[in-house]
Amino acid sequence: MSIYPIMLSQTKFVHRDNINYPFEERGLQFGDGVYEVIRIYNGNYYLLNEHVTRLFRSAEAVKINLPFTKEEVSKLLAELVEKNDITTDAKVYLQVTRGSAPRDHVFPNNVEANVYAYVQHLPRNLDLLKNGVSTITRRDTRWENCYIKSLNLLPNVLAKQEAKEQGCYEAILHKDGFVTECSASNVYLVKDGKIHTHPIRKNILHGCVRMSVERFATDLKIPFIEEGFSIDDITTADEIFLTSSTSEIMPIVQVDSNLIADGKPGSITKQLQAAYEADAHISSTKKVIVN
Repeated sequence: MSIYPIMLSQTKFVHRDNINYPFEERGLQFGDGVYEVIRIYNGNYYLLNEHVTRLFRSAEAVKINLPFTKEEVSKLLAELVEKNDITTDAKVYLQVTRGSAPRDHVFPNNVEANVYAYVQHLPRNLDLLKNGVSTITRRDTRWENCYIKSLNLLPNVLAKQEAKEQGCYEAILHKDGFVTECSASNVYLVKDGKIHTHPIRKNILHGCVRMSVERFATDLKIPFIEEGFSIDDITTADEIFLTSSTSEIMPIVQVDSNLIADGKPGSITKQLQAAYEADAHISSTKKVIVN
Protein backbone atom coordinates (compact mmCIF):
# COMPACT_ATOMS: atom_id res chain seq x y z
CA MET A 1 0.00 0.00 0.00
CA SER A 2 1.62 3.22 -1.12
CA ILE A 3 1.70 6.21 1.24
CA TYR A 4 0.81 9.60 -0.17
CA PRO A 5 3.50 12.29 0.24
CA ILE A 6 1.74 14.93 2.36
CA MET A 7 1.26 14.19 6.05
CA LEU A 8 -0.40 16.04 8.88
CA SER A 9 2.07 16.86 11.68
CA GLN A 10 0.59 18.74 14.63
CA THR A 11 -1.54 21.23 12.68
CA LYS A 12 0.75 21.62 9.67
CA PHE A 13 1.05 19.73 6.40
CA VAL A 14 4.55 18.53 5.57
CA HIS A 15 6.23 16.03 3.24
CA ARG A 16 6.54 12.58 4.78
CA ASP A 17 10.36 12.69 4.42
CA ASN A 18 10.48 15.64 6.80
CA ILE A 19 8.63 13.98 9.70
CA ASN A 20 10.92 13.65 12.71
CA TYR A 21 10.24 12.97 16.39
CA PRO A 22 12.87 12.58 19.15
CA PHE A 23 13.67 9.11 20.46
CA GLU A 24 12.25 10.04 23.87
CA GLU A 25 8.68 9.95 22.60
CA ARG A 26 6.01 8.46 24.85
CA GLY A 27 4.21 6.63 22.08
CA LEU A 28 7.48 4.92 21.15
CA GLN A 29 8.64 4.16 24.68
CA PHE A 30 5.39 3.46 26.51
CA GLY A 31 2.70 2.97 23.86
CA ASP A 32 1.29 6.09 25.52
CA GLY A 33 -1.10 7.16 22.82
CA VAL A 34 -4.28 6.49 20.86
CA TYR A 35 -5.11 6.15 17.19
CA GLU A 36 -7.79 5.77 14.53
CA VAL A 37 -7.93 4.18 11.07
CA ILE A 38 -10.52 5.83 8.83
CA ARG A 39 -11.76 4.50 5.49
CA ILE A 40 -11.97 6.59 2.32
CA TYR A 41 -14.01 5.70 -0.76
CA ASN A 42 -13.62 7.67 -3.98
CA GLY A 43 -11.85 10.42 -2.03
CA ASN A 44 -14.58 10.72 0.62
CA TYR A 45 -14.39 9.71 4.28
CA TYR A 46 -16.72 7.02 5.57
CA LEU A 47 -17.86 7.26 9.22
CA LEU A 48 -15.54 10.19 9.93
CA ASN A 49 -17.66 11.61 12.76
CA GLU A 50 -17.81 8.21 14.46
CA HIS A 51 -14.04 7.83 14.31
CA VAL A 52 -13.36 11.32 15.61
CA THR A 53 -15.80 10.77 18.47
CA ARG A 54 -14.03 7.52 19.39
CA LEU A 55 -10.64 9.24 19.23
CA PHE A 56 -11.79 11.76 21.82
CA ARG A 57 -13.27 8.98 23.99
CA SER A 58 -9.98 7.06 23.91
CA ALA A 59 -7.92 10.16 24.65
CA GLU A 60 -10.13 11.08 27.60
CA ALA A 61 -9.83 7.54 28.98
CA VAL A 62 -6.01 7.77 29.07
CA LYS A 63 -5.95 11.46 30.11
CA ILE A 64 -4.41 12.87 26.93
CA ASN A 65 -5.44 16.45 26.21
CA LEU A 66 -6.08 16.66 22.48
CA PRO A 67 -4.79 19.90 20.92
CA PHE A 68 -7.92 20.45 18.82
CA THR A 69 -11.69 20.22 18.87
CA LYS A 70 -13.66 17.58 17.00
CA GLU A 71 -14.53 20.15 14.35
CA GLU A 72 -10.89 21.23 13.98
CA VAL A 73 -9.49 17.73 13.56
CA SER A 74 -12.24 16.86 11.06
CA LYS A 75 -11.29 19.94 9.05
CA LEU A 76 -7.59 19.04 9.17
CA LEU A 77 -8.32 15.50 7.97
CA ALA A 78 -10.41 16.87 5.12
CA GLU A 79 -7.49 19.13 4.14
CA LEU A 80 -5.12 16.16 4.26
CA VAL A 81 -7.21 14.38 1.62
CA GLU A 82 -7.42 17.52 -0.51
CA LYS A 83 -3.68 18.24 -0.38
CA ASN A 84 -2.92 14.69 -1.52
CA ASP A 85 -5.57 14.95 -4.25
CA ILE A 86 -7.20 11.69 -3.14
CA THR A 87 -9.94 10.58 -5.54
CA THR A 88 -9.77 6.80 -5.07
CA ASP A 89 -10.06 4.31 -2.19
CA ALA A 90 -7.66 4.76 0.70
CA LYS A 91 -7.31 4.84 4.48
CA VAL A 92 -6.03 7.45 6.94
CA TYR A 93 -3.95 6.53 9.97
CA LEU A 94 -4.22 9.16 12.73
CA GLN A 95 -2.14 8.93 15.91
CA VAL A 96 -1.91 11.10 19.03
CA THR A 97 0.61 10.50 21.81
CA ARG A 98 1.17 12.27 25.11
CA GLY A 99 4.25 13.90 23.61
CA SER A 100 8.05 13.96 23.81
CA ALA A 101 9.80 14.15 27.18
CA PRO A 102 12.58 12.47 29.19
CA ARG A 103 11.56 8.89 29.91
CA ASP A 104 9.55 8.61 33.12
CA HIS A 105 6.41 6.62 33.87
CA VAL A 106 4.78 9.71 35.39
CA PHE A 107 3.06 12.10 32.97
CA PRO A 108 5.35 14.99 31.95
CA ASN A 109 4.26 18.55 32.73
CA ASN A 110 3.57 21.17 30.04
CA VAL A 111 4.30 18.85 27.11
CA GLU A 112 2.44 19.19 23.82
CA ALA A 113 0.78 16.09 22.41
CA ASN A 114 2.32 14.68 19.23
CA VAL A 115 -0.12 14.35 16.35
CA TYR A 116 0.37 12.91 12.90
CA ALA A 117 -1.76 11.46 10.15
CA TYR A 118 -1.07 10.02 6.72
CA VAL A 119 -2.99 8.51 3.82
CA GLN A 120 -2.39 5.09 2.24
CA HIS A 121 -3.86 3.82 -1.01
CA LEU A 122 -6.18 0.91 -0.17
CA PRO A 123 -8.38 -0.72 -2.82
CA ARG A 124 -11.19 -2.98 -1.69
CA ASN A 125 -10.39 -6.71 -1.57
CA LEU A 126 -13.38 -7.78 -3.64
CA ASP A 127 -12.26 -11.41 -3.89
CA LEU A 128 -12.18 -11.95 -0.12
CA LEU A 129 -15.37 -9.95 0.40
CA LYS A 130 -17.14 -12.14 -2.15
CA ASN A 131 -15.76 -15.56 -1.18
CA GLY A 132 -14.99 -15.20 2.52
CA VAL A 133 -12.00 -15.95 4.72
CA SER A 134 -10.66 -18.54 7.14
CA THR A 135 -9.85 -17.86 10.79
CA ILE A 136 -8.33 -19.52 13.83
CA THR A 137 -9.45 -19.30 17.47
CA ARG A 138 -7.16 -18.21 20.27
CA ARG A 139 -7.51 -17.29 23.95
CA ASP A 140 -7.99 -13.58 24.57
CA THR A 141 -4.95 -12.44 26.61
CA ARG A 142 -5.45 -8.67 26.23
CA TRP A 143 -6.04 -6.11 28.98
CA GLU A 144 -9.49 -5.22 30.31
CA ASN A 145 -9.84 -1.83 28.58
CA CYS A 146 -9.97 -2.78 24.91
CA TYR A 147 -12.60 -0.08 24.30
CA ILE A 148 -9.65 2.35 24.35
CA LYS A 149 -8.05 2.34 20.89
CA SER A 150 -4.56 2.56 22.32
CA LEU A 151 -1.15 1.83 20.84
CA ASN A 152 -0.69 -1.18 23.14
CA LEU A 153 -1.42 -3.92 20.62
CA LEU A 154 1.20 -6.63 21.18
CA PRO A 155 -1.31 -9.43 22.05
CA ASN A 156 -3.32 -8.46 18.95
CA VAL A 157 -0.20 -8.49 16.81
CA LEU A 158 0.84 -11.94 18.05
CA ALA A 159 -2.64 -13.39 17.41
CA LYS A 160 -2.83 -11.86 13.93
CA GLN A 161 0.65 -13.13 13.07
CA GLU A 162 -0.25 -16.66 14.18
CA ALA A 163 -3.33 -16.52 11.96
CA LYS A 164 -1.17 -15.47 9.01
CA GLU A 165 1.34 -18.26 9.67
CA GLN A 166 -1.55 -20.73 9.46
CA GLY A 167 -2.79 -19.25 6.18
CA CYS A 168 -5.75 -17.51 7.81
CA TYR A 169 -7.11 -13.97 7.71
CA GLU A 170 -7.89 -13.40 11.39
CA ALA A 171 -7.83 -14.83 14.90
CA ILE A 172 -11.12 -15.07 16.80
CA LEU A 173 -10.43 -14.38 20.48
CA HIS A 174 -12.26 -15.99 23.39
CA LYS A 175 -12.21 -15.72 27.17
CA ASP A 176 -13.79 -18.22 29.57
CA GLY A 177 -15.26 -20.03 26.59
CA PHE A 178 -17.03 -17.01 25.12
CA VAL A 179 -16.00 -15.10 22.01
CA THR A 180 -15.03 -11.47 22.53
CA GLU A 181 -13.81 -10.21 19.14
CA CYS A 182 -10.97 -10.75 16.68
CA SER A 183 -7.43 -9.44 16.85
CA ALA A 184 -8.32 -6.43 14.67
CA SER A 185 -12.07 -6.61 14.14
CA ASN A 186 -15.46 -7.29 15.72
CA VAL A 187 -17.08 -10.67 15.05
CA TYR A 188 -20.69 -11.85 14.71
CA LEU A 189 -22.57 -15.16 14.55
CA VAL A 190 -25.81 -15.66 12.64
CA LYS A 191 -28.22 -18.36 13.80
CA ASP A 192 -31.86 -18.83 12.83
CA GLY A 193 -32.01 -15.44 11.13
CA LYS A 194 -30.59 -13.53 14.11
CA ILE A 195 -27.24 -11.74 14.49
CA HIS A 196 -25.39 -12.36 17.76
CA THR A 197 -22.34 -10.38 18.94
CA HIS A 198 -20.57 -9.55 22.19
CA PRO A 199 -22.24 -6.67 24.04
CA ILE A 200 -20.58 -3.24 24.19
CA ARG A 201 -18.37 -3.40 27.26
CA LYS A 202 -14.87 -2.30 28.17
CA ASN A 203 -13.30 -5.59 27.05
CA ILE A 204 -13.98 -5.06 23.33
CA LEU A 205 -13.44 -2.22 20.90
CA HIS A 206 -16.60 -0.27 20.14
CA GLY A 207 -16.27 -0.57 16.38
CA CYS A 208 -17.52 2.16 14.08
CA VAL A 209 -18.57 -0.37 11.44
CA ARG A 210 -20.19 -2.37 14.24
CA MET A 211 -22.51 0.57 14.86
CA SER A 212 -23.36 0.59 11.16
CA VAL A 213 -24.13 -3.15 11.20
CA GLU A 214 -26.59 -2.62 14.03
CA ARG A 215 -28.22 0.20 12.04
CA PHE A 216 -28.37 -1.91 8.88
CA ALA A 217 -29.87 -4.84 10.79
CA THR A 218 -32.59 -2.58 12.21
CA ASP A 219 -33.42 -1.29 8.72
CA LEU A 220 -33.51 -4.85 7.36
CA LYS A 221 -35.59 -6.06 10.33
CA ILE A 222 -32.94 -8.59 11.30
CA PRO A 223 -32.70 -9.12 15.09
CA PHE A 224 -29.39 -7.81 16.44
CA ILE A 225 -28.70 -9.50 19.77
CA GLU A 226 -25.88 -8.18 21.98
CA GLU A 227 -25.17 -11.40 23.77
CA GLY A 228 -21.95 -13.36 23.83
CA PHE A 229 -21.75 -16.66 22.00
CA SER A 230 -19.48 -19.55 22.87
CA ILE A 231 -16.71 -21.29 20.98
CA ASP A 232 -18.99 -24.33 20.75
CA ASP A 233 -21.70 -22.23 19.08
CA ILE A 234 -19.38 -21.61 16.14
CA THR A 235 -19.66 -25.19 14.92
CA THR A 236 -23.43 -24.90 14.44
CA ALA A 237 -23.55 -21.33 13.13
CA ASP A 238 -25.47 -20.54 9.96
CA GLU A 239 -23.08 -17.66 9.17
CA ILE A 240 -20.15 -15.83 10.76
CA PHE A 241 -18.67 -12.52 9.71
CA LEU A 242 -16.30 -9.86 11.00
CA THR A 243 -16.17 -6.09 10.58
CA SER A 244 -13.61 -3.30 10.67
CA SER A 245 -12.86 -0.15 8.71
CA THR A 246 -10.41 -1.93 6.43
CA SER A 247 -12.14 -5.35 6.32
CA GLU A 248 -15.65 -3.87 5.93
CA ILE A 249 -18.20 -6.70 6.38
CA MET A 250 -16.11 -9.80 5.75
CA PRO A 251 -17.67 -13.30 5.56
CA ILE A 252 -15.96 -16.04 7.57
CA VAL A 253 -16.36 -19.41 5.88
CA GLN A 254 -14.03 -21.52 8.03
CA VAL A 255 -12.98 -21.43 11.70
CA ASP A 256 -10.05 -23.68 12.59
CA SER A 257 -10.88 -26.93 10.76
CA ASN A 258 -14.64 -26.34 10.71
CA LEU A 259 -16.51 -25.09 7.66
CA ILE A 260 -19.32 -22.67 8.48
CA ALA A 261 -22.54 -24.15 7.06
CA ASP A 262 -21.81 -24.86 3.36
CA GLY A 263 -18.51 -22.95 3.39
CA LYS A 264 -19.92 -19.98 1.48
CA PRO A 265 -20.97 -16.47 2.57
CA GLY A 266 -24.55 -16.48 3.84
CA SER A 267 -27.57 -14.46 2.82
CA ILE A 268 -27.65 -12.16 5.86
CA THR A 269 -23.97 -11.33 5.45
CA LYS A 270 -24.64 -10.48 1.80
CA GLN A 271 -27.58 -8.25 2.74
CA LEU A 272 -25.38 -6.37 5.19
CA GLN A 273 -22.62 -6.01 2.59
CA ALA A 274 -25.11 -4.51 0.16
CA ALA A 275 -26.33 -2.09 2.85
CA TYR A 276 -22.72 -1.12 3.61
CA GLU A 277 -21.97 -0.42 -0.04
CA ALA A 278 -25.08 1.73 -0.37
CA ASP A 279 -24.29 3.62 2.85
CA ALA A 280 -20.69 4.26 1.78
CA HIS A 281 -21.83 5.33 -1.73
CA ILE A 282 -19.61 2.76 -3.38
CA SER A 283 -19.93 2.81 -7.16
CA SER A 284 -21.52 -0.17 -8.92
CA THR A 285 -18.25 -1.08 -10.65
CA LYS A 286 -16.63 -1.68 -7.26
CA LYS A 287 -19.43 -3.53 -5.50
CA VAL A 288 -19.29 -7.06 -4.13
CA ILE A 289 -23.05 -7.44 -4.37
CA VAL A 290 -24.31 -6.52 -7.82
CA ASN A 291 -28.08 -6.31 -8.23
